[in-house]
Amino acid sequence: MGKIVINKERCKGCGLCVHFCPNKKIEFSKEFNQKGFHPSVFIDDGGCTGCAICAMMCPDAAIEEVYK
Repeated sequence: MGKIVINKERCKGCGLCVHFCPNKKIEFSKEFNQKGFHPSVFIDDGGCTGCAICAMMCPDAAIEEVYK
C-alpha cells in the first residue's frame, strides 16, 4: 500500500496528477487554497501503489512524499 502527501498551498489544481493516477486515488478538493485554487487531495483508502506517476507529472512539485 502506498501513500502520498500533497502540499495544498503549492498545488494550482492543474489536474495532471488526477488524470494520470492509474488507481484514481487523487481528486480535486471542494475547498480553496490560499491562492484561490481547488487543490488535489489524496484518497487514502488503501488503493495507492506508490508508483509516483503523480509526483512525476506535477509541474509544481506539490506532491512532496511518496511512500510504498
